[in-house]
Amino acid sequence: MEMMRRILLAGLCSMLTLTALRAEGRLEAEARAGLARACRYFSSISTYGGYCGIYSIDLKERYGEAVYEPAKPTEIWVQPPGTPSVGEAFLRAYRVTNEPVYLKAAEAAGLALAWGERAGGGWAHRVDLGHFEPDADSVKRNAGSSSFDDEVTQGALSFLIKLDVELDTPWLTEAIDLALAFMMESQFANGAWSQWYPLIGGYHDYFTFNDGAINDCIRVMLEAHRAYGRSKYLETARRGGDFIVLSQLPAPQAGWAQQYSHDLEPAWARKFEPAGVCSAVTAANILTLIDLYRYTGDSKYLRPILPAIEWLERSRLKEGGWARLYEVDSNRPIYGDRNDGGKVHYDYAAISAEERSSYAWQGGYGISTAMRRFQELQESGPDPINQPQADPATAESRAAAAERLVPEVERVLKALDSQGRWIRNQRITSADFVTNTNLLCRYLDLAGRGKRGTP
Repeated sequence: MEMMRRILLAGLCSMLTLTALRAEGRLEAEARAGLARACRYFSSISTYGGYCGIYSIDLKERYGEAVYEPAKPTEIWVQPPGTPSVGEAFLRAYRVTNEPVYLKAAEAAGLALAWGERAGGGWAHRVDLGHFEPDADSVKRNAGSSSFDDEVTQGALSFLIKLDVELDTPWLTEAIDLALAFMMESQFANGAWSQWYPLIGGYHDYFTFNDGAINDCIRVMLEAHRAYGRSKYLETARRGGDFIVLSQLPAPQAGWAQQYSHDLEPAWARKFEPAGVCSAVTAANILTLIDLYRYTGDSKYLRPILPAIEWLERSRLKEGGWARLYEVDSNRPIYGDRNDGGKVHYDYAAISAEERSSYAWQGGYGISTAMRRFQELQESGPDPINQPQADPATAESRAAAAERLVPEVERVLKALDSQGRWIRNQRITSADFVTNTNLLCRYLDLAGRGKRGTP
């Protein structure tokens, strides 16, 4: 009886495996077709190869990050998930499928960014391409300050560096060289970056960690060094790391502020953003310090981490999680409210419901991830310095990972309409396109049919 049970069980498992394989083949074909349909549609709504953040279904209305930011017909958005994010999605589709149509769309996004680049070398959140001349012999750039807020300049440059792996064209080389020179020129002597450069006044001129400004600058300079091997790019990244070390507040509040005045004191930003020690920035800085250590092998980037974690552990809220900001010296959680800007609140319940939903005053902020990564580093030691990591996944583990994605892939394909649109709340968004396209690419890569590796 036991032998018969085993035979029947083995037969059932074999049947289920064959069914799964057949289903995987069907789903892979559907994923490829869906990817093609979505990319074909989205590239068709570009503006000179670039993209906005939000579109009405009839495409008559276009917006940036939100519907309170209407875009002119000739404007595109750089702030993620705008043009650089869309361009990277096209580039990933090309690397997974080897279909030239995707590279062509990525190239168009890159050219739009080259024309949107400031004459000084960076980007603003939105750029007007009214001066775009597709047949011009050289790119023409407008003057103006550039932003490091919300990964604007860093995200655009990062995408162009990735695109440069696939293309060898003068306009791309020029755009990258100009942007990298701008990254180095805009760095302060102490290693920091401001929110905007050239400086425009107010809190925008402060040394800024908020929204990952300095962290993203360091990351993109490491990417540049990895891509081109020039020591000046690594030195720029290292100076950024040195500023993280320099700007750490003393124990027992060994974290970091969102921004610092030029005399290196925690500073106010907008009227509802008081000076304080920031748990979210501290988590981001821990991760950046780990990345710098793994890239350089220099242990000075590890020394600030343990005191920072000790402060975070002491600063947990009773109900769990963390406040975003803590008062300097007292370590009391503090909050702001744009309805009464300039006032510091100590009671989270006292700020308006609107403020609690529009600004992340309490949360996890990736702090547990940062703590875990530091623990893993202590247990395993650094990765090989400055070396790309091999993919350790076996065919079996890749297949299992692909299988785990099946429900999400099926959901995304079901939501894709016949025109190649993902419509949500009567809007078409770059965010949905990027997220869903990357999911399909991930699935196709794991399914093992891609001609090339993922980026």
